[in-house]
Amino acid sequence: MDNPWVAEPPDDVLRIGQFARLSGLSIGALRHYDDVGLLVPASVDVSSSYRRYTRDQLATARLVATLRDLEVPLEEIRELLGADDARRRRELLARHRDRVRARVIRLHRVIHHLGHLIDPTAHTEESPVPDTVTTDELDAATRRALAVALFNRVWELLEKADRTAEDDHELVNAAHASRYHWTSIGTPRHLAIGDWQISRVYATLGRPEPAVHHARLCLDSARLAADEPWLLASAYEGLARAYAASGDRAAATEWKDKAVAQLELVTDPDDREVVEQDVASLPV
Repeated sequence: MDNPWVAEPPDDVLRIGQFARLSGLSIGALRHYDDVGLLVPASVDVSSSYRRYTRDQLATARLVATLRDLEVPLEEIRELLGADDARRRRELLARHRDRVRARVIRLHRVIHHLGHLIDPTAHTEESPVPDTVTTDELDAATRRALAVALFNRVWELLEKADRTAEDDHELVNAAHASRYHWTSIGTPRHLAIGDWQISRVYATLGRPEPAVHHARLCLDSARLAADEPWLLASAYEGLARAYAASGDRAAATEWKDKAVAQLELVTDPDDREVVEQDVASLPV
């Protein structure tokens, strides 16, 4: 279906939503990196302010995402991207590694002293890094990194043209795992997006019952998110897609109309375009 709002870009040009999903960077991060000149879009539409990226920029964007996950400061990422020789890039990465290593040593000392304060009579040694970590021991930053990585993996699989049955199993598992990690650290916004993605996966795989269920959960969370009109529009779109998968055309059309009406309240062009694209692809 053609997008009724925006002309389709060429195949090698990506909207910001597509680029975010394929690169592992959020739309907010892409805006910020554009503002600071770290990752500038290939073009910006003068009339709509829509950002456009090319597929050639994905490698750089994924590298930026990886470096941010490794806690490399933005200024050093900028220097890494601009470095012409491999030796300079290795020097920059080695410098960051040494900072991380020093922090690990300091944290080991903290653990050692905390152990002594907990039990002064116990004989404590420098605490080794554990071989395994249970999910209860994961810190918020680790959970967030896992949730984001799994979310992006789902989009990578959804974009895969020759997806196999094994890929479909991974799709379901990755979507649920991403949502699971947001459960203890996420806001209603994160929970809504997680359930929206699960619903999208099930609708794509032709499994309407769980698609509708998770779309409903998405709507419940979206209603709790303040000042996020695009999120409510996306929840309506998710319900339209889920009911379309179930064959209930009337319900699908009703929720699609709600999504279109809600889009009138979305003023941010990037947020609006992402939902517009999803609405335009609805099979109703």
